[in-house]
Amino acid sequence: MTEEFNPSTPIYLQLVERINRQIIRNELKAGDKLPSVRDMAIQAGVNPNTIQRTYSELERMAIVETKRGQGTFVTEDMKKLANLREELKQEHIESFLRDMKEMGFTLEEMMEGIQMVLEVGKGGENNDQA
Repeated sequence: MTEEFNPSTPIYLQLVERINRQIIRNELKAGDKLPSVRDMAIQAGVNPNTIQRTYSELERMAIVETKRGQGTFVTEDMKKLANLREELKQEHIESFLRDMKEMGFTLEEMMEGIQMVLEVGKGGENNDQA
């Protein structure tokens, strides 16, 4: 199954972001083994070199660890994973605020909009995860 990619961002960075999201959603847990480079390349429909670069970037970020002869694993450093979660949250909040300000919305308008969405969502959806 090949994935859709944004042509304006390097594929390996998009894959880093996707794996990070899987980790913070607990789809991938601390200590979980990632697919081999070859298997991940087939799943994503990309060149194995792209996956190798993805895994190298994740390792540079200390999100994964490569164990020689065993594979690549999500770090078991819970503090690092908590920091990743916090960093991604802050990035998305800042991006949202920047976009809304660029469109001319005031802080009050943003807060009213958020409040409305949260109230509509109380009708049965899980509001714990956005």
